[in-house]
Amino acid sequence: MVKNMHGRVNEFVEAMEESRPEQPGAAAQPSGKVLPVSVDTLARDPEVQAYIEAANANLGVIGFTEHGTRHANLVARIARNVLRRLDYDPHLQELAAISGYLHDMGNAISRYDHALTSALLARDILLRYGVAPADIALVMGAIGSHGDDAQRLGEAVHPVSAALILADKSDVHRSRVRASDPGKFDAHDRVNWAVESSFLRVDPEQKSITLELTIDTSISQVMDYFEIFLPRMLMCRRAAELLGCNFHIHINGVELL
Repeated sequence: MVKNMHGRVNEFVEAMEESRPEQPGAAAQPSGKVLPVSVDTLARDPEVQAYIEAANANLGVIGFTEHGTRHANLVARIARNVLRRLDYDPHLQELAAISGYLHDMGNAISRYDHALTSALLARDILLRYGVAPADIALVMGAIGSHGDDAQRLGEAVHPVSAALILADKSDVHRSRVRASDPGKFDAHDRVNWAVESSFLRVDPEQKSITLELTIDTSISQVMDYFEIFLPRMLMCRRAAELLGCNFHIHINGVELL
């Protein structure tokens, strides 16, 4: 059964990779500098708080999982940790964390093109704090490239962007489900509810990034996860490649990708 599942997943991956356009090379890394703002400062900023709260509320109305401060804090922390584990400059680590915290604010405007509106909102906020234009451009590029719309998957364009994609797409967990009645779960709710634990493991020695999931298969089958989240996993694989790593998925202790 596991061997057959592994084959089906790889078939999906190969089919989607065939349609991938040729990608440009990664952007150069900037030299390290001290940032005039931190994630902690942004978390206390009334404008940022208002956007994140409105974004989360709007998505709740149209049936999306949690996208509030829990998600923002987690993505910021994981994005920073990805670059820290791979020994990137602390300056880039903090830019990744800031990108992670601000990446979904555009949902306060609309779910459609939210990556682009999030980037533009982030620009105005970071300008207010006196962040250097080059750093703002990196954050905007990271946020703008994290979307996973059906028409076109986001692509990692530099290490900060790659870290954000990996952090965002690895946040699959039952704590994101809003509905309290399982009878009202949609497919995304059911898969998220089935995930009992999720951990993104970065191994700098092996040059590997592994998403480790524990799924209750009495709630949702493993294949259900891939049918919903495979495009996001492809984004993660490409992001890991930009960071010079291989991407793997382990579910219930078995490697499936």
